[in-house]
Amino acid sequence: MSLQACADLVARGDPRRFRAAMAAPLAAREVLLPLYAFNIEVSRAPWVTEEPMIAEMRLQWWRDALEEISERRARRHEVVDALSFLDPEGVAALDQLIAARRWDIYKEPFEDEAAFRQYIQRTSGHLIDTGLRALGGTPTPATDAIGYAAGLARYLVAVPALEARGRVPLLDGRPQAVAALAKAALDGWPRRVDTAMPARAALYETAGAKAILARVVSDPVAVVEGRLALPDGREKLSLMGAAFLGRI
Repeated sequence: MSLQACADLVARGDPRRFRAAMAAPLAAREVLLPLYAFNIEVSRAPWVTEEPMIAEMRLQWWRDALEEISERRARRHEVVDALSFLDPEGVAALDQLIAARRWDIYKEPFEDEAAFRQYIQRTSGHLIDTGLRALGGTPTPATDAIGYAAGLARYLVAVPALEARGRVPLLDGRPQAVAALAKAALDGWPRRVDTAMPARAALYETAGAKAILARVVSDPVAVVEGRLALPDGREKLSLMGAAFLGRI
C-alpha cells in the first residue's frame, strides 16, 4: 500500500518523473517511485508556509525520518515505509538533498557560483545517485554531469515561479549569461553512459533535459518568459528514446 501511495503522489505532483518511473522495469519502480515521492514531500516543505521556523521544522522532520531509517527504527509514514531499502550512502545523500532545500525557505540569493552548483547537484544529482546505487549501479562523473545538467534544466523552467515568490534564482540573469550557463551544462553532457539496467532506469527522469537546455542556448529570454516547458509529445518521445533505445 505504501508503494501505491507513492505512485499516486508522484502521478499528481511530478508527472514527468512518474512517466519515467513507469517506463522502468517493475522492480526499479519499487525504488524510483518512493524516491520521487520523497522528493515531492521535501521540495514542498519550504513553500507551504510563510514562517521560516515552521518550514525548517518540516525539513527537520524528514532529516529525522532518514536518521531513523538508517537505524532501522523508521516512523510509520507511507513514504518513509517505502524507503526502507536505503543504505547509509543513500541516507547521507538524501540528507544533503534536504539540507540544500533550506535555500528555498529564505529570500537571499546564492552566495556564489559554487553555492548555486551545489544546490543543483544536491537537489537533482543526489536523487539520481541514490536511485543508481539502490538499483545496483554506481554514480560516475558522467552520471554526475547528467544529474547537474538535468537539474539545471528543471530549475530554469522554474525561474518565473521562483521570481514570483520573491526569490533571486540566478546569479546573473542577463540573457547571455543564462545562455552560457545552459551551454556549459549541455557541453558537459557525456556522449556515452556505461550504466546497465536496471540502474540505468534512474536516468530516465532526465529525458527532455537536453532539449530544454538547447532551447535556452538559442533563446535565453524564454527562461524569464516561462516558455521552456516541453510539449508532452516531445518529452514522451525523449523518454521512449531513453527507455527503448538507450539514448540518455
